[in-house]
Amino acid sequence: MSAIFGEILTFTQQHGGDVDLATIGDDKYARYETVDGFSVVYDESREGYCYADVDGPGPGRRFRSTGVRISEKPPKGLRRHLKEGQDYRRLLVKERSERAVPQDERESLDPDTLFTFGANRGLLLGDRLSEGDVQGLTILVTFPGTDTTVTPADVDAMLNGPDYHANGNHCSVREFFRAMSSDRLRFGNTVVGPFRMSRSRLTYANNEGLLAPEAIAAAVDAGVDFSRFDSQGRGIVDSICVLYAGATEFAGDLWPHSTVFSRDVGQGMRTQFHTVTSMGRTPAEQSIGTFCHESGHLLCRWPDLYDYGKIEREGDDFTSAGLGSYCVMGAGNHLGGGRKPSPVCVYLRRLVGWCATDIDLTAPATYEAKHADYDTALIYQNPDREDSEYYLVENRSRIDFDEKLTADGLAVYHCDIKGSNEFQQGSLLHHYQCALLQADGHLDLETNANQGDGGDLYGPTEGTAISHSSRPASTWWDGGESGLTISGIGAPGPVISFRTGEPNTEGESVGGSSAPQALIPELDPGGLTDAITLQSTGTVRELSVTIDIEHPRIGDLRVVLMTPSGRRAVLHNRSGGNTKNLLLKLDSRPPSALAPLTGDAVTGSWKLRITDSAQPGAGTLRRWELKVRTAG
Repeated sequence: MSAIFGEILTFTQQHGGDVDLATIGDDKYARYETVDGFSVVYDESREGYCYADVDGPGPGRRFRSTGVRISEKPPKGLRRHLKEGQDYRRLLVKERSERAVPQDERESLDPDTLFTFGANRGLLLGDRLSEGDVQGLTILVTFPGTDTTVTPADVDAMLNGPDYHANGNHCSVREFFRAMSSDRLRFGNTVVGPFRMSRSRLTYANNEGLLAPEAIAAAVDAGVDFSRFDSQGRGIVDSICVLYAGATEFAGDLWPHSTVFSRDVGQGMRTQFHTVTSMGRTPAEQSIGTFCHESGHLLCRWPDLYDYGKIEREGDDFTSAGLGSYCVMGAGNHLGGGRKPSPVCVYLRRLVGWCATDIDLTAPATYEAKHADYDTALIYQNPDREDSEYYLVENRSRIDFDEKLTADGLAVYHCDIKGSNEFQQGSLLHHYQCALLQADGHLDLETNANQGDGGDLYGPTEGTAISHSSRPASTWWDGGESGLTISGIGAPGPVISFRTGEPNTEGESVGGSSAPQALIPELDPGGLTDAITLQSTGTVRELSVTIDIEHPRIGDLRVVLMTPSGRRAVLHNRSGGNTKNLLLKLDSRPPSALAPLTGDAVTGSWKLRITDSAQPGAGTLRRWELKVRTAG
């Protein structure tokens, strides 16, 4: 499936022209809102989108059309951001998820297996086709009144071309999977059609289960020999993709998806898995990202690495970003407008046997992470624990397939095949299947703040970057110490070196103090900045700060410590209400706000910035002190 996280997209109507709607969800469940936040549904009787209300209270409530088109004023008293009931949403997701499982595996289906949880060693249920020569069938379809200038030759080049770069695409679909698998999977596609569908495009956008059966029937009627697409001799077509005319529309049958449709197509063959996505309106709109994403589900049985849990089990109704743009099976298929998708992350490559070499990081040593070495996995495991949980390290420098990433450097993943990217809590029972340790400690992916930013990957670090006391910490999901310590990380590039194991702890103690007795300006965004300069050749191993501020209301104050390199720690953020005077004594032991500053260089100007958000009531920075224990 392919998820949308609140983007404003364009949708068609029978009458009234195209409309822009905020879209939240995926092919299993989605809802739509006007740009100013009113929920909407497509009302066939009004031939367009109308404001939605709910049909009653309770967890089983459903949307109903108000009959008022969104080009008009909303009905009086209608509330924004309405949602259908949890029970109804769960039912829809369960039904649609079960339809994506082959029939012979449904009877013994555990509901949890729909969301991975290790049922198939981290993969989705169904036969995997991740090695050898696999020839898929791609069926092109058009609709009455909706055509495209994309030709079968254009699609064939995008899917199979050995040197395909049209419209800025990085490569063809075949070359993407060949590179990711180190030539283990050679996935080609035979293009047939286009076939004209019997209904309007709008009909398929507002219904489910119509498009693929009709497209497959058209291929049967055209005499397509389906036995050519059975590389395993199973009597099952390996891969079918339906590419429809026009732009991608995230609704109904037209939402890009991968699911099951079983039909006897003659010659002892039947269909099973298929995908659906668009071919665009013109060749300039062709992109490989979504085709690669959906084919990853179909062939390799990879799960989505974003929060696909619209079922909201265990009361988790928060949508996180999962692995974000750092994998084609997260949101990475959209990078570069879908033309330069993110690679398959090492976690998923390893699950399907695409990494011939595991380099064990448990022995303290200096290692090299080579960019685009897709055949190798750098892994840290604890032999005293079951093998479902481990750490992986990967070079994600912004070159080649990673060109469009927002960050640049070393990626560290916390992996557990029994996890689920539905659960972002980071607890023993509720954690991701594959989580990126975000170097800035902000947890933006877990809180859905973004799909990745410049602070996520580890850049040059002389001292310790990751340990049991860093933020984020290299602990196990149960809070136990894993023993993974990474230091001495090199600069982004084709090769990033790093060290594992405890660094040399012989260091020195350095520190300084300042007693400026300085007035803190009120309602000034710049506030007051005071500095202490330290000199040392080492990096921060332990850190403590003492701050003494005189102020009539500490709830007005924000206090930030900045390292010489520019890293920041918020030490006090307008808490404490009417309490007088702020006396802070902090050290770097987690979960302290100072923990993320360990491993930073010591030498330079350490700055304390204080801002006051209200008046009257001026305050004074009386004194502050900084103590650092360095790592050698």
